[in-house]
Amino acid sequence: MKSKILDAVGISAAVLCLIHCIAFPLLMIIPLGISHNPYIDLAFLVIGAVVVYRVTKHMTSRWLKMLFWASIVLISVSVLADFIFEVHIPLIYAGAAGLIAGHIINFKNHKH
Repeated sequence: MKSKILDAVGISAAVLCLIHCIAFPLLMIIPLGISHNPYIDLAFLVIGAVVVYRVTKHMTSRWLKMLFWASIVLISVSVLADFIFEVHIPLIYAGAAGLIAGHIINFKNHKH
């Protein structure tokens, strides 16, 4: 898969993840009987990690690689905290924002 397609998939997944993470706590306030499912966060993490692995495999920019992997680590810590301690910590927002920024920068750096 070409890098620009992977960047588009990565941006889409990270934006959906961020929307999910922001909107879900608001939906919990409304008595609809909705409960939090950490497996959704895990699914976004797996998709993001696979895309980041594929995008960074042949990347030469060290700082951009570090941005991608630091974002995945932030999301991983948040997801693990949710599974282990049942606590939703805001590192996931920073991780999702980092992935979005990294994919946009990577997309713009390619000649299309």
